[in-house]
Amino acid sequence: MAFTYGGATILQSPLFVELVLPFLLIFALVFAVLQKTKILGDGKRQLDAIVALVIGLIFVSFAWAVQLTVQLVSFSAVALIVGLVFLMMWGMFHEPGTFQIHKNVKMAVGILALIAVVIAVLVYSGGWEYIKGLFEGEDSSIATNAIIIIIVIIAVAAVVGFSGKSSGSSSH
Repeated sequence: MAFTYGGATILQSPLFVELVLPFLLIFALVFAVLQKTKILGDGKRQLDAIVALVIGLIFVSFAWAVQLTVQLVSFSAVALIVGLVFLMMWGMFHEPGTFQIHKNVKMAVGILALIAVVIAVLVYSGGWEYIKGLFEGEDSSIATNAIIIIIVIIAVAAVVGFSGKSSGSSSH
């Protein structure tokens, strides 16, 4: 799947989109993680920068990794904008300073976000077609049975987990 960026401005140039921005993103993320975790030692900014530089350069040398990253960053930006618009619309109906999101809503949105990210990674990486093929080929019964077993295990774990919390508080 080839993407064209137009090239009308420097920000749309393939050189900028596929080399400069992904490099800066990976460099900054790796540098921040190394600084925060102090894996290479405390006060080793130059060493952290060199390692981040090397990882960033190696990263941009793999086109599939850059393409996946550009697509995921685009997906996350659009998802954040959708979330922001939703929160603004929801917040209109509250008094200023009183807007609170219930913890169950936060949990549901977090689960939906996780599902959306997993699906996006699968679609952009080509894994979605592979998984779809598991359900369309001769071995489709194996994949279907495996998913049913996983769903049953999750359901049983959820029921046992919820019943364990409520049974401990009751005294008969």
